This record gives sequence, C-alpha cells and structure tokens, in this order.
Amino acid sequence: MIRGLGLLFLVKPVSQLNILILTHRVPFPQNGGYPIVVCNTIRGLVNLGHEVSLVSLNAKKHRHQQDSDDDELLTKIKYRSFDIDTSVSLFDGIRNIFSKSSSNIDRYYNVEFEKLLIRTVRNITYDIIQFEGLFVAPYIDGVRRNCKSKLLYRAHNMEHQIWERLAEQKGDPFKKLYLKQIARRIKRYEIQQLNKFDAIAVFTGQDKSTMMLYGAVIPIEVVPVGIDLPHYLPDFSKTEFPSLFFLGSLDWMPNREGIEWFLKTFHSDLEHDELRVKFYVAGNDIPEQFDDYEVMGKIFIQGEVDNGLEFVNSKSIMIVPLLSGGGMRVKIVEGMAMQKCIISTSLGAEGINYKNGVNILIANTRDEFFKAIRRCVADEDYCKAVGLNARRLIEEQHDVNKVTNNLVALYEQLL
Repeated sequence: MIRGLGLLFLVKPVSQLNILILTHRVPFPQNGGYPIVVCNTIRGLVNLGHEVSLVSLNAKKHRHQQDSDDDELLTKIKYRSFDIDTSVSLFDGIRNIFSKSSSNIDRYYNVEFEKLLIRTVRNITYDIIQFEGLFVAPYIDGVRRNCKSKLLYRAHNMEHQIWERLAEQKGDPFKKLYLKQIARRIKRYEIQQLNKFDAIAVFTGQDKSTMMLYGAVIPIEVVPVGIDLPHYLPDFSKTEFPSLFFLGSLDWMPNREGIEWFLKTFHSDLEHDELRVKFYVAGNDIPEQFDDYEVMGKIFIQGEVDNGLEFVNSKSIMIVPLLSGGGMRVKIVEGMAMQKCIISTSLGAEGINYKNGVNILIANTRDEFFKAIRRCVADEDYCKAVGLNARRLIEEQHDVNKVTNNLVALYEQLL
C-alpha cells in the first residue's frame, strides 16, 4: 500500500536543494533515536529552505497509522510509505543458519518497493538521495542505475559492532557463537557497501576511523546528532529529587541487556535502601517478566509513557547502563538538553564530547555506578550543575540548525 501527501512551495530559493530521504521505518511517532534523528534532520533542512521528500518502509513491527501528531512536519514535505513484512519465521531462522547472507538485512528488501524507488528517481530529479542506515542499503544498486543523483549514506552506527559486543557479553557458548555469526555476516555486508556511495555521514569520530580502517575511500564527515532545542524546556518545579530513571525501547537488544544488568545488580541495594532513591523504568516493548523486578514504593516498571520528555523532566538522575551498541545515543543528547544529571557507561556516551564529572558521570563497573548514584542522590546542587553544563554542551554542539548546516555543506561538496 502506498500513501502520499503533497508539498506546496511558492518560491524556490536559488540555493534550494531537492533531497530524497530513504528510511527503513516510518519515523513517526518520534519515540526512539532513529525517528528523532530523521525528523530533526528533515526539520533542519526545511528550515534552511530545502525541498525534502521522504520515502519510508512501513514495517509490520512498527506499523504506522497517520495521525494528527504528524501533521506539522508532513505538511512541509512530500511523503510516501510502503507496507512491508519484516518478520522472520522459524523456517527462515533455520535457513539463515546455513546461509552466507544476513536475514537481518535481507528482510528489508522488497521487489515492489525497489520498483517504486526506481519509478520515483526516474521521474523526479533529486540533487541528493540520503540512505538512512544500513537497512535501506539493499536498494542502492537499483537507485544508482536509474539516476544521476549524488548518493549519501548516513551511518547511524557500525551495525556489526553491536552484534560483536552483544556476543562478548554472552556466557552461553551457543548464543555467543550464533551472535558472532550474525556479526560476521553484517560486517561483510557493511564493508561491501562502503564505497558504493558518493559520501558518508557518521555521528562519531570512532565510526569514521573504523570505516577508513575497513577501506572506505569516499569522503566521510562527522555530523553529530542534532536536536530541536526549543522543544527541550526543563521545568524543575515538576522534578522529583532524588529519583533515578531509565528510558529506552527494549526491542533494541543493547537497551534490554543493559537495563537487565542494572536491575539484577542493584535490585537488592534499591530494595533494602542501600541506595535511598526510587528507580523508574519506562520505554517501549518492555517484556511482562520485567514486572518481577518491581518493588512497591522503590522500583517502578512503567512501560510506555505518553510523553517521553514529560517523563524525563519529572525525574532527576538518568541511568544509561549500555554494555554494547554503537553510534551516538540520542537519549543521552535529549537528556542533556533537558539538563539531566546522567550516569552512563563510556560506551553509552560514545561520540559525545563530554567531560567526566562536569557534564556527565561515567561509570563502567558496579562500584563506579554505586558511588556515582550515592554522590548524586546526596547532592542536589551538584546534580543541577552537571545538568546545566550538559545543556550548554548540547547548545554548542548539537543544535539541529548548526548540525544541518554541516550536513548541507557535505551535500554541496558533492554537487
């Protein structure tokens, strides 16, 4: 099924670019890192006067139905979505064990969607076609053959590194072997794609270095996560101090792995008041068994919340216990924008130009987390100072308008 909304521009600026953005999921609602990044990119480009079209796979797992919350952005762009089923059957899973390709990527390929893309790029001349992430990379060959547009790959992370780090955390030898197999296949595919594009935009210097190490010879620019700062307005009169919180989607394995480790590690400390603070867990796709971690009046498993920023504002100390993953964590950037005092692993804060103890607290072990939490719980003024410094960092380096200017500068280098 194809859905579309029109776009009306009365005046075309001399320097206006016509940009097509391809995504592997519909970026509405903006309830996770990927949709937040995509939508903020679109806002930044529209604010600069560029013409933006968005074509999205509408995966069954994240199936989107248009609603009034989408109207503001959709009225400013051309938008199409294409329904696709990315689920994997038991037979597919077994077959994948003996396959050399990766079902994690192959499931996003659809012949009819490729035909739609080819018709689109033949009929409309785009200056830039931006592939948002690895899962739309299967369409590059078809697009390349049928247009002369410059093709840019925006790497949200090095996908194979997520699976490698997940494998490292597993004690079960069979799970470790299986995850390593997935990582090897994705790595091979990622490397094969690198030089098919005209340029690459990455969020972190680490990802740029990795791509160059793997043989990328096309231009690679670091363009960090940008957010629309006027949407992030902390109100401390509504903030509970002290309080700990975690916010993240648990259908992303690194999030689930990290928060499970934290709950198991500190459950007793929270339950028996070794850490005198309430802990709130919120996010999408939290499994029912997580209810077993609840402790009346001390640990709250809240599930999905109606308004993520209101939830963040209502709590004081943010926990990001990531043990695997890659790229830049949008939730940390958002938390910093909301002047939160954040305690994160160094991996979770990867790519952010933080200063430990100044605008974030880094903790990589149980003892480091315990000491950091105790310090924050005991000193509200310190928490507020860390949060204020965090907001200043985001204003300097992650304002969507500044970041988008850097992205457009990369476009212009290609044209």
